[in-house]
Amino acid sequence: MSNTGWATGAPLTTTPDWVDELLLAGDDRDVCLHFGSPVDRAALRHAVADRENTLRRLGLARGGAIALRLPPSLAYAANLLAAWRIGAQVALLDHRLTAFETDRALDRLQPQVVVSFTGTLPGGLRAFYDVTDVAQARDGHPAATGHAVIQLSSGSTGPSKVIARTAEQLVAEIDRYTRMDGVPLPGERVVLLASVVHVLGLVGGLLYCLHAGVELVLPERLTVDAILRAVAAGDAPTTLLGVPFHTELLASNPNPPKLPQLKRMTTGGELVRAEVAQRFTDRYGIVLGNMYGMTEVGVIATDLFGEHRPSLMPAPGITVRESGGELLIATPESPYVGLSDPTRWVDGWLHTKDAGRVDPATGLMTVLGRLDSQVSVGGLKVDLTEVEHTLAALPGVESAVVVYDGGIEAYAVVPDAAAAATLEGELAVRLAPYKRPRVLHIVEQLPRTATGKLVRDHAVLRTADAKPAT
Repeated sequence: MSNTGWATGAPLTTTPDWVDELLLAGDDRDVCLHFGSPVDRAALRHAVADRENTLRRLGLARGGAIALRLPPSLAYAANLLAAWRIGAQVALLDHRLTAFETDRALDRLQPQVVVSFTGTLPGGLRAFYDVTDVAQARDGHPAATGHAVIQLSSGSTGPSKVIARTAEQLVAEIDRYTRMDGVPLPGERVVLLASVVHVLGLVGGLLYCLHAGVELVLPERLTVDAILRAVAAGDAPTTLLGVPFHTELLASNPNPPKLPQLKRMTTGGELVRAEVAQRFTDRYGIVLGNMYGMTEVGVIATDLFGEHRPSLMPAPGITVRESGGELLIATPESPYVGLSDPTRWVDGWLHTKDAGRVDPATGLMTVLGRLDSQVSVGGLKVDLTEVEHTLAALPGVESAVVVYDGGIEAYAVVPDAAAAATLEGELAVRLAPYKRPRVLHIVEQLPRTATGKLVRDHAVLRTADAKPAT
């Protein structure tokens, strides 16, 4: 049954008080967040009001601009909601950025207030932190546009873009979630593995859960044991929300405990490889759902019951079409601020740069990979995604990336030297000669973006300390 319009059954509307009405409303005693310890509605509202007072004292007002450089934490959530309550535009900066990257982003965005944290963050794959946040005024400018949030794209295939969304667009995406079958329902729990700085964790995790009355739990660490402990800590039906990397991590556990409350795992981003999906469902006995989205739009299409893999159904209110083998999304205005590629948004259509098809009979869409994964080798068309998936499925390969730079090159993480030595022979059995990598690099690890996507930028991959396989 569809979870349509959790509060009223009607589409959500945006008012100046949208934060209070859609995100902070509810019984004082209801636990809404769990950052190591439970946070009820009353405590969250108190934390938001405290940060709001601080930001106003620094001169932040409606139409102002603020940047948050905070790790996942109660401080992050409270400052974000406080700034939106004021009516300011919030730029989200990943806390893992270096000082150089942060300064470059601030020079580009010119916010009036920056909220960061004191001290050094502990290591150990933590999913959330207990930090002391510090807000400082700077010589910046009010917001140049009426957008509520500014995000920098992950840059998995090139330089980052400045992407902006209005409060109305955020509310519309929350509404899309409430109208999709298979999303967590009021009274249930979400164990969030994706970052709350990026769109899946921000809207699909934090904002949707606050609106829908779903308890949002961040595990202590992003390890198999810590994630499963977070699931086991509550009795309510629980959904895991993450990216394919997290599915691969959990699927590596050969004997997971019985978790009757674990209802589903949903992944966003790239499609989970078929063999990983099968291993995960065999070991956990739950549904592995898939979600396709972009920072520019949010959730675009889903297959939350795993019924149509690898295809998905467009989310409510989303129009998708195929043009020249590319997927296009109907968007009334450009999501980009400042300099951007003028071919990305044209006449009300966002060009995803993803290859795909749309079935006219069913409406199902299938993502076939990045358009730049289609290359010509000796006049023959090669899909690098096919080569990459074939390599990644070989015994001993933990992860792989395939790129084209005058020829097909592959980078793979293969801890077992004996398995690495057999890769070229195994590929020869599975791929035609023109599809095989010209060079195969064995590396200790592959670079990933902050959202967990494998980086496919040639320059970045060359720094992975690669050495040709023997």
